[in-house]
Amino acid sequence: MKSTPFNTLSGPALAGLALSVAPVLFSSVLTYLTLAYEPLIAQFNAWEWLGLTIVCCITSAFALTPPTFLALIFGYFLGWNALLPLFALNMICILLVNRIVTWFDQDRFVRFIEQNPKARNVLERIRDQELKVIFYTKLSPVLPFAVTNLVFALSGAQLRNILLGGFLGMIPRTLLAVWTAQQGKEIRTLIENPNSGSWTQIAIGVLLLASVAGLFSVLNRSVNR
Repeated sequence: MKSTPFNTLSGPALAGLALSVAPVLFSSVLTYLTLAYEPLIAQFNAWEWLGLTIVCCITSAFALTPPTFLALIFGYFLGWNALLPLFALNMICILLVNRIVTWFDQDRFVRFIEQNPKARNVLERIRDQELKVIFYTKLSPVLPFAVTNLVFALSGAQLRNILLGGFLGMIPRTLLAVWTAQQGKEIRTLIENPNSGSWTQIAIGVLLLASVAGLFSVLNRSVNR
């Protein structure tokens, strides 16, 4: 059967939709469990937190738990000690998604895009700046973590750039989430209104502005070269 654009893109499109909807549903369940078992979670030891981190690596890789949401929970209970498991969690998620997508896709998506000469030229120019593109994308507090992981894996970006750009871009977002969590007096208030503080809103606005300005600058230079 002759391949059509719809057939070629239906898989990634459906995956992108699932990666956008699944975090909302699963976060609601996780919110309920966190509120219901807050005293128990507060008594977790190091091994229990390690086990929880491993589970969250898997759920985040499959777009079930947004990293920023996890950062709020980990930060609330662990404070700044949450940074190490959170950074490890983010990197493992990015790596897992990249390997799984690469294995399933086998560069079919890239080959389809490259059938269009103009699209191929643009993609090649962007690849020269892919580390910056990945960094500014991950810096944005509004772009879904799992969707961007899927897009970068499908685009054929180099793994080292995905990991490095993802790590650097997630640092400000993770620090902000943990800091916000430490200011929270109650886990319910924190989860339901994570961005209620004026300083938090300002910081999110700065990250969003930096992300948009950075992406516009890099992509504009790449396309107009």
